[in-house]
Amino acid sequence: MSKRPPLGAAAVWEAVMEPAGHKCQCSGGLCGSRHSETGLRCHNTSAHGRLLIAPADLTLSTVAAVAVPVEELRAWCSSCHAKARNRQLAAQRELERQQAEEPLSLF
Repeated sequence: MSKRPPLGAAAVWEAVMEPAGHKCQCSGGLCGSRHSETGLRCHNTSAHGRLLIAPADLTLSTVAAVAVPVEELRAWCSSCHAKARNRQLAAQRELERQQAEEPLSLF
């Protein structure tokens, strides 16, 4: 694959991909993998397939994610993006469960 930007938002694509080196920015276990064989950073690049651009906080709604400034966007491979999003959503659900009030007892 090439380093060509997608048809829409080419300026945003380049603003994120250039500093990332056209490489997935998942590191240190965000997706559950420690990426220990590659210096704690994912080895996938735009040469391996299409990279995605998304905020670091993957629990944001689509509307909120669109409003994230370019400086806070990251390059993700599809595998790391999906796994990191699932982990972040699970952590958010667990936090909400812990903060929820105890239900009134029935007896």
